[in-house]
Amino acid sequence: MSRSLFWATFVTVFLAELGDKTQLAAMTATAKSGALWTVFAAASAALICATALGVMVGGALFRYVPEQTIKYLAGAGFIAVGLWVLIKG
Repeated sequence: MSRSLFWATFVTVFLAELGDKTQLAAMTATAKSGALWTVFAAASAALICATALGVMVGGALFRYVPEQTIKYLAGAGFIAVGLWVLIKG
C-alpha cells in the first residue's frame, strides 16, 4: 500500500466531508436521539458503502473513459449542483 496515496486520499476526503450535508445530518440525528455511538456507526457504515461504490464505479469508468474527460464531467457536475443550489435556495 502506498502511504503517500493513503494520506493524500485521507486528507482530501476528510476536508471534503467537513461541514457537508452528511455531517449536518449526523449532528441532527445525534441531537434528536442522543445516541452518539449508534449514529456514529450508522454514518460510518454509510460513508464506507458510498466510498466503496465510488471506488468501484471509478475503477470501471477509468477503463473506458479518458481521465481528462472524467475531470471535465466531474467539474461540470459540481458547477451544475452549485448553480442548482443557488437557484433553488
